[in-house]
Amino acid sequence: MPDSLPCFDDILAAAARISPHAYVTPVLRSRTLDTLASAQLHFKAEHLQRVGAFKFRGACNAVWALSEAQARAGVVTHSSGNHGAALALAAQTRGIACHVVVPEGAVAAKLASIQRYGATLHPCAPSIAAREEKCLQVQRETGAVLVHPYTDPRVIAGQGTAALELLNAVEELEVLVVPVGGGGLAAGTAIAAAALLPDCRVVLAEPEGAADTARSLAAGERLVDFVPDTVCDGLRGTLGQPNFELLRRHAVEVLTVRDADTLQAMRLLWQTTKQLVEPSSAIALAAVLQHSARFAGRRVGLLLSGGNVDLDALPWSAK
Repeated sequence: MPDSLPCFDDILAAAARISPHAYVTPVLRSRTLDTLASAQLHFKAEHLQRVGAFKFRGACNAVWALSEAQARAGVVTHSSGNHGAALALAAQTRGIACHVVVPEGAVAAKLASIQRYGATLHPCAPSIAAREEKCLQVQRETGAVLVHPYTDPRVIAGQGTAALELLNAVEELEVLVVPVGGGGLAAGTAIAAAALLPDCRVVLAEPEGAADTARSLAAGERLVDFVPDTVCDGLRGTLGQPNFELLRRHAVEVLTVRDADTLQAMRLLWQTTKQLVEPSSAIALAAVLQHSARFAGRRVGLLLSGGNVDLDALPWSAK
């Protein structure tokens, strides 16, 4: 894996590299939500991306950036779902093998998606340490190239293409609101915004029960020794070191969000826009509504990061 931090030129290169494979997703509007937020909201619909999440961008860029020699042994990663499915599909587009280490208790719909795209699953205990240990084991056994879910510079650059499209599609955005877990999408967005629209503020939406990014940026060092407790399964990963460096460099703001508000926003998006997104995606709208005074009167871009919801376990369904 390359060690250098990605830059805007890497995002431009990623956009060209993935263009034959990734969708240019639409930007959605809702007058009802504009009224509720007292702001102009522009939703980048990455839940309509291939595999149902922005993750395909980074995975596709990483896979197609490999040399023929590197690609021959395939790729390996660890993932709670979306990145695993994205890497599996990206590997399929290149005709190479894909191995995905999956934690016990992952969302069933996401595991099914990974398998649908032909990856080999390797279960492990539900901790970051267990995931990484198993990943190294599979890497040693197969020779596959590691494509980390959020610290790989090729992945970060690929994720930044979503903000690149949004900023090119909507003029004069004043704020970008992006979910943050491991920090791949957040870091890529920060790079793109700084290059294209320096006055546009980047705000990260993070669950209160997994707020390591907020703590780390406030302290000036990574503080990632915690057990995540949030319904946002896609945001339980710990903030990566390169991601931390990029977010600190670009002086992003972090807003923590209560799970109850995230679920309310998820339901609200379904009711008003007829778009079903996962909690890790709905948190962007929840941050705007929970901290409405910060966004009132502004032109706001929101990254709807994914829509892979287990329909048999909707969070507001009767138990």
